[in-house]
Amino acid sequence: MPQLPFDDEHAPLYSLGQVADMLQVQHAYLRRLDAHDVVSPSRSGGGQRRYSRHDITIVQHVTRMADEGMTLIAIRRILQLERELAAARQELQQAQARLRELEG
Repeated sequence: MPQLPFDDEHAPLYSLGQVADMLQVQHAYLRRLDAHDVVSPSRSGGGQRRYSRHDITIVQHVTRMADEGMTLIAIRRILQLERELAAARQELQQAQARLRELEG
């Protein structure tokens, strides 16, 4: 059975207005996150912002940090470090798997 777009957490399905309503935030807040490269949604053919479920999860995470008093510059850096940490963990898991293969 073919995978549907809503099955893919990275599929850009939601408009700015839908996300603002879902998360109870202002449209300007979402535009600001995009302008500061904190959350960069995809664009439709007409240039409209389109958010994926993954983007929405990040907006929620960013909103929690902002509510704790963090600046957008600090939040952007935290997100970058979180991505780097996730990549390093994945590399470590792959190296451990290769080591187990060589030992076994």
